[in-house]
Amino acid sequence: MNTESLWKDLLKEVDITLPVKQDKIRDNIVKSVYQTAEKIAAETVTLTTEKGIDRERKIDDVLTSRLWGFPIMFGLLLIVFWITIAGANYPSAFLAEKLFWIESRLTEIFIELNAPTWVHGFLVQGVYRVMSWVISVMLPPMAIFFPLFTLLEDAGYLPRVAFNLDRFFKKAGAHGKQALTMSMGFGCNAAGVIACRIIESPRERLIAVLTNVFVPCNGRFPTLIGLSAVFIGGSAALFVKSALATVAVACLVVFGVAVTLIVSRFLSSTLAKGVPSSFTLELPPFRKPQIGQVIVRSMLDRTLFVLTRAVIVAAPAGGIIWIMANISVGGTSALSFCAAWLDPFARHLGLDGFILMAFILGLPANEIVFPILIMGYLQGTALMELESLEALRHLLVDQHGWTWLTALCTMLFSLCHWPCGTTLLTIRREQHSWFWMFMAAVIPTAAGVVLCAIVTYFVRSLGLV
Repeated sequence: MNTESLWKDLLKEVDITLPVKQDKIRDNIVKSVYQTAEKIAAETVTLTTEKGIDRERKIDDVLTSRLWGFPIMFGLLLIVFWITIAGANYPSAFLAEKLFWIESRLTEIFIELNAPTWVHGFLVQGVYRVMSWVISVMLPPMAIFFPLFTLLEDAGYLPRVAFNLDRFFKKAGAHGKQALTMSMGFGCNAAGVIACRIIESPRERLIAVLTNVFVPCNGRFPTLIGLSAVFIGGSAALFVKSALATVAVACLVVFGVAVTLIVSRFLSSTLAKGVPSSFTLELPPFRKPQIGQVIVRSMLDRTLFVLTRAVIVAAPAGGIIWIMANISVGGTSALSFCAAWLDPFARHLGLDGFILMAFILGLPANEIVFPILIMGYLQGTALMELESLEALRHLLVDQHGWTWLTALCTMLFSLCHWPCGTTLLTIRREQHSWFWMFMAAVIPTAAGVVLCAIVTYFVRSLGLV
């Protein structure tokens, strides 16, 4: 078959009816190229592994179908989250025990040195305790999630996820590869921002960077899981409560994906206006993951890298939090004073001043938002946590009047607010711009404020609380 006849056959098979959009022409041409290539290959090449190829095609027909593709994606999401949530509890508790044992030894050293109380408080109860909290809460989930994510990547499933979500991102004016960078953000938004390098178009890379924060990272899981267990699980058994919390978090993730698409569409028609670029996604063959390489790569390239940045950012924040909890303004701690000042505005969002102040002080690391909130409610002088979910329920509901609306708005604001300090610094480095780092904080915060205000207005106007 010569070149001229090949092109004639190809053009005959391109299904184009006028009027037609440019992306439709492009898709039809690419489809016809592959169909023609398959036809030539079938006529000239004898495949010795035809059964294996047919098996993979049948699997792909299920994984990428409009009927089963998304339920399978959601099911895998539930499994990964459940393994991450359930599996991180014990190592987190173990790490916290050992790190706080070290804190006790440091306290003994400061006492033996007759160090001033404020020096011990600032360095040990402030800087060291926050770093310990970030490590114990952040390390185990990342050490579980990133290897699981990399295993799915190495096995060849993630390109199928990108294939399923491609048309949604294309309609939003974004790039299909954003599905992969968004998935990376589940482990850490900073890692998701770095992963945006795989998007060739600067405009679409920018959209992916600015919207990556709308998928919850593992730093926000403790807040989402804790509130889900308290307000959704109720008095159910531990296993049922864990399952309900997992489903609730998964639903919030799906909602976050929807917000990502909406905001991407908004950005593609305003700040990042342009025509979506095209890319041809070839589904790689399924393969057996290299487990040893996956563990090493995910731990060194992702987990430890992100954790190191988080600790560097969280260390000075620990000192600032301790200062605000221990310096008084008119007999009231600076933390309580600022919370009271923010309270009127926070009430319009279904929150209160202490909740909003906890998010502000949690800028360095989302892991410390809830400990800051508990410290503020209990008028403590250092970060603290409660021993049980029942104690948390008593503090929130009985002592501070939380309702299901308060919990819902807190979870929504946790999903839609400024990125952590590590992610913001990563955006600054990747985009080489202070402006886009600032916009990366403003855009999700504006979305969270509007969303919480709308939900609060409608719920209260209907008299549901």
